[in-house]
Amino acid sequence: MAETASTPVSLVEQVYDRLRERVALGRERLGRPLTLAEKILINHLRDAHSQEMERGRSYADFDPDRVAMQDATAQMALLQFMTAGLPEVAVPTTVHCDHLIQAKVEANIDLKFALDVNSEVYDFLRSVSAKYKIGFWKPGSGIIHQVVLENYAFPGGMMIGTDSHTPNAGGLGMVAIGVGGADAVDVMTGFPFNVRWPKLIGVHLTGSLSGWSAPKDVILKVAEVLTVKGGTGAIVEYFGPGADTITATGKGTICNMGAEIGATTSLFPYDENMAAYLKATRREEIADLANGIAQHLRSDPEIELDPERFFDQVIEIDLSTLEPLINGPDSPDLAHQVSDVGAWARENGVPTNVSSALVGSCTNSSYEDITRAASIARQASANGLRAKTQLLITPGSEQVRATIERDGLLADLEAIGGTVLANACGPCIGQWDRTDLDPSKVNTIVNSYNRNFPKRNDGNANTKAFVTSPDMVIAYALSGTLEFNPLTDEVDGVRLEPPVGEDLPAQGFDPGESGFVAPPDNTSNINVVVAPDSERLQLLEPFPGWDDEDYIDLPVLMKAKGKCTTDHISAAGKWLRYRGHLENISGNLFLGVINAFTGAAGEGKDPLDGETRSFPDIAKHLSEAGQRWCAVGDENYGEGSSREHAAMEPRYRGAVVIFARSFARIHEANLKKQGILPLTFSDPVTYDQIGEDDRISVLGLADLSPDTPVRCRITKPDGATVDFETVHTFSPEQIEWFRAGSALNIIRAKQTG
Repeated sequence: MAETASTPVSLVEQVYDRLRERVALGRERLGRPLTLAEKILINHLRDAHSQEMERGRSYADFDPDRVAMQDATAQMALLQFMTAGLPEVAVPTTVHCDHLIQAKVEANIDLKFALDVNSEVYDFLRSVSAKYKIGFWKPGSGIIHQVVLENYAFPGGMMIGTDSHTPNAGGLGMVAIGVGGADAVDVMTGFPFNVRWPKLIGVHLTGSLSGWSAPKDVILKVAEVLTVKGGTGAIVEYFGPGADTITATGKGTICNMGAEIGATTSLFPYDENMAAYLKATRREEIADLANGIAQHLRSDPEIELDPERFFDQVIEIDLSTLEPLINGPDSPDLAHQVSDVGAWARENGVPTNVSSALVGSCTNSSYEDITRAASIARQASANGLRAKTQLLITPGSEQVRATIERDGLLADLEAIGGTVLANACGPCIGQWDRTDLDPSKVNTIVNSYNRNFPKRNDGNANTKAFVTSPDMVIAYALSGTLEFNPLTDEVDGVRLEPPVGEDLPAQGFDPGESGFVAPPDNTSNINVVVAPDSERLQLLEPFPGWDDEDYIDLPVLMKAKGKCTTDHISAAGKWLRYRGHLENISGNLFLGVINAFTGAAGEGKDPLDGETRSFPDIAKHLSEAGQRWCAVGDENYGEGSSREHAAMEPRYRGAVVIFARSFARIHEANLKKQGILPLTFSDPVTYDQIGEDDRISVLGLADLSPDTPVRCRITKPDGATVDFETVHTFSPEQIEWFRAGSALNIIRAKQTG
């Protein structure tokens, strides 16, 4: 099927044609009614008749309808795909150029600069997309998740994407899962997507939002309840009468940020809001098809009557009483009511003065978001108010930008001092050339983004980032302080009225300048060239397979203290330029990790000579010496983005095992895909027993099997030993990845014969 600028109606028809039968089969096999997530999962099983479906245990093979990749992760994914030897991708696939545009001045200047400095990467992505029948969205088209919502997502569908916020498409009732590039390669080559059958968390919504409360507050509340790891291994399904009061893009916001609780994905049931959005984005036929099968695009009626029977956990939220929240700093689950955050900041030494306010990101850059923010800006402008801090605006897509410009909303925001950035990720992912303050001084920013780990937005550990709704960001920009509560306080004598938004534009969407490039019919004359001396791109060599021996006396390259996200393991920001060059990007390995032995960031003791070096230099030294090694993580190791570089870099430099108290889902899968053993301490106390000069052995690997603990041993410098046990989540198929050296090695072997 040739890739197009939107999902073909024929693809949706194929999904819906089998849905009734699959739902009936699922009810029969499970002997009960089904939730919406279960209906979609069962409808996309490769073998719906015999696949085991035990939550949290069974590994299942799925056939997603689509793959989407952003430019930073697409490079490595497509470099891997190129080695598979196939003439084209097996499923509809798109590449979206949104991550490599740095916010420096304003939209036009920044886009021109990005086109210049990233020309080699853009040319590669465009040519490889054309070669393998992949749709290509040019720089400036918009953020991947907003473009997918506008063009490709559809109720009851299933997709995977090489970005952790892929679940944004759950706003249109789709099971959309963020994955690493190797998972995308599996599906693009015709292999199934393999994942453990998820648990189910139900969020029962009643009432309706009003005043300053926004859809963002729903997920901020859920993050407070579940924490950053409470959703791991689970799908979060929203239901209840309150769910139907939230717009499609509001639902997308909630599902998008579900990545911050570790959820496999999040989704809402099909309703009139979704139908209206589909029609407004020129997909009337898909809306009509969905309306014809609507009862199967929602949970069975029995679910809402007795949710505790069908969900592993149920959370109750009354939207009518939900107050505006602001979460942070340093973790997206640290929630505060806006009435309390100022006092909390004072008590905890966080500056209350706001240094920068930012509206946008894939989470909050829809037409509705901008109309709510602009309604406050108009009030401010009418009363002579301007932002007291830097105010940056990021439209989610070219379609949103063109529409809000036509409707005067950009002018409203610019009138209070806002600067409009390119249709891209920008500061949300660290693509922010920030020059407005001394980086040695602690400062506070507020934004409508999703993730707020240290260094996340501007590369500065002294920046304390809080996430909230776009409405509240504008309020903080106008007041300049966290001490302000718009529900009760005035700004320079002006009491701001609650925001008023429009979910869809009355005049319809203006598509703006199309950024889609369809692949040509004839690809025989297209050559994909990677220069041998390129600093940005590097062809990949297969990782070696397991040598049939136990791992004996592995040195501990690093032991992480506390939070260790993929940003800590493989930083973004300036390192994004090397996402297609494994050797060069390995220069950032573990640079953000806090050394548990010294408290220093990004450096440790070289086990070969005892010298203190940066972690990437130690890893390179060990690799050049042919010395395999291990690393030790704390709780929820690898939380955050889907970037598989955080798994490929350690593998490239010789890591064979990562130990942790617990792992985040996507990162654990990425480690397995690259042939690394992610092992979880059976007793979390074992973490405390590992010293800087210890060596660790992993024993009995020839007998590695599902659900069987792995024996390990710590050898102290004086020869004393401490035996301990670890557990793992490998399936039989995944054990073969380990033995082969990577999942991609299995694919290569099958393609060649």
